[in-house]
Amino acid sequence: MSIRVAVLGAAGRMGSTVCRAVEQAEGLDLVARLDAGDPIDAEHLRGAQVAVDFTVPDVTEANVHAAIDAGCDVVVGTTGWDEESYGRIRTHLEQPGARGRAVLIAPNFALSAVLAMSLAAKAARYFESAEVIELHHPGKVDAPSGTAVATAQRLAAARSEAGLGPVPDATQVDPDGARGAVIDGIHVHAVRLRGLTAHEEVVLGNPGEQLTIRTDSFDRESFMPGVVLAVREVGSRPGLTIGLDALLDL
Repeated sequence: MSIRVAVLGAAGRMGSTVCRAVEQAEGLDLVARLDAGDPIDAEHLRGAQVAVDFTVPDVTEANVHAAIDAGCDVVVGTTGWDEESYGRIRTHLEQPGARGRAVLIAPNFALSAVLAMSLAAKAARYFESAEVIELHHPGKVDAPSGTAVATAQRLAAARSEAGLGPVPDATQVDPDGARGAVIDGIHVHAVRLRGLTAHEEVVLGNPGEQLTIRTDSFDRESFMPGVVLAVREVGSRPGLTIGLDALLDL
């Protein structure tokens, strides 16, 4: 039996790529393409078992709640999530009408990016300094990227578990914000440049040495194996799953 799939944000760059990937994937059946202004309900989802959301941060949480209420599991690639919004999804999934439903929210579906984040988190405990640089096309609406935020959070957690103190930084004067955003004590720098797609560097340093972990997505097709994997597996993991790591046994 094929898995019936609806794509939310189907007219966008990522959404249209997801539609093609679902149509080409064995065992998946694209039954609905929804975009801005389309109701997200059982009628318009047309019997979908899994809804894939690649929309914009302003609407993604509402989309997920609506898809859950319509009886769908949900795979989310839209960024803009935080602990409060995650908490609201968990609460919804505990309600009687939603029990058994599954939601997977991933900051990045490129397998290279997922592996790079995992490696960076493992390496962070061994280095005195750590910073993140993310580079994207100028059409991206949020900064820093969801991947960069998640990476910084994981670096910070690994450093905390290892008992490391704050990263060394003697900066006292920075009126223009040249040192970038600070996520859980980790500096994150965002570049928006024509010609880029999605790229990230994690730079780790000790006296006399440096480790750079870089991932590059040159085309949105790079995200599709991860999206297809998530669509196939989300239903086997009731509740909220954050990140693709759990499906890759990392």
